[in-house]
Amino acid sequence: MSLSNQDTSNTPQLAAAVPARFLRLPEVIARVGLRRSAIYQRMSEGRFPRSRSLGPKCVVWVEAEIDDWMREIVSS
Repeated sequence: MSLSNQDTSNTPQLAAAVPARFLRLPEVIARVGLRRSAIYQRMSEGRFPRSRSLGPKCVVWVEAEIDDWMREIVSS
């Protein structure tokens, strides 16, 4: 029996996992309209998504977290 002919009514569907996209600082600045110092100040206050270090000279933000933060700002 092929997979397409099998009864899948009791089989949980797997959601397609979307890989996380990382943004570097220049793209974060362009998206949110804040300067570097304002981004880091808000991060230290817990009012901006935290960055992730990918190496000694590579800092990134998760795109989905930036998008969520922007939606929160607009809805407040």
